[in-house]
Amino acid sequence: MIRRAAAMAASGLLAACVTTPEVSAPRIEGYLPAASVQALAQTLPAPPAPDSADDRADRAASAALRRFEHTDRWLMATAHAELSPPLALQHFDCALGVRTADADGIPALKRLAQRLMHDAVDLAQAASVRFDRPRPVALDAERAACVRLDAEGRNRTAWPSRPALYAVAYAEALAAAAPDRAEAVRAIGRALGDSAAICALNSPADVEAGRALARQLVQAQAQDAAWRADVAAASDEIVRLRATGRTHPACAAERRALDTAGL
Repeated sequence: MIRRAAAMAASGLLAACVTTPEVSAPRIEGYLPAASVQALAQTLPAPPAPDSADDRADRAASAALRRFEHTDRWLMATAHAELSPPLALQHFDCALGVRTADADGIPALKRLAQRLMHDAVDLAQAASVRFDRPRPVALDAERAACVRLDAEGRNRTAWPSRPALYAVAYAEALAAAAPDRAEAVRAIGRALGDSAAICALNSPADVEAGRALARQLVQAQAQDAAWRADVAAASDEIVRLRATGRTHPACAAERRALDTAGL
């Protein structure tokens, strides 16, 4: 029953077939000037030195996540790999109490997702070129990724975790737009980052590095008047969406999959 519920959550939350967890920068402009994004990228600290005590502890923590392979939580992690805007908004439907798929009249939500992700993708690219840390799936031939990866994707640097960075950028913006659901929204943002570790795309330390960098990004974006205006407009759209009474049909399955994960 639990496996069936998780499968429903994985397939129902996002219908798109996920082949790779990477995201390309949307063509729409971001909120921050390029110089600001580059400056943020320079704040990323170096990863643990190879074979250091911190590195060994992190790798051990990553290896322990193999317990989730092919479980209910694994199926959800497969769906979580879709982080492109505006599709990624659907990950937050249950937390927000709305149904964004096929919804009319949500230009602000879509614009917010696209513009914040433009900055997030640019930041991830600028930060990741500074360091080369192998992904868990590249270090261990027996580790299975829950998404399909080509050679380039398998060998992409893991520091910082891009999915964790993107997830926090989404979550903080949506938490600002729906402060009454902020705790639940941030929990989903955290789950999205956890999924990258479960998928062997990143280690726990990679994920924390991505989250920390994302928090700096959001602090910078929040100083921009256009970001604040889009958040305010998105807040109005969320209220209107709730008024329709449409909710995501997989919310119960999502709760069960996350509650039984034990992460």
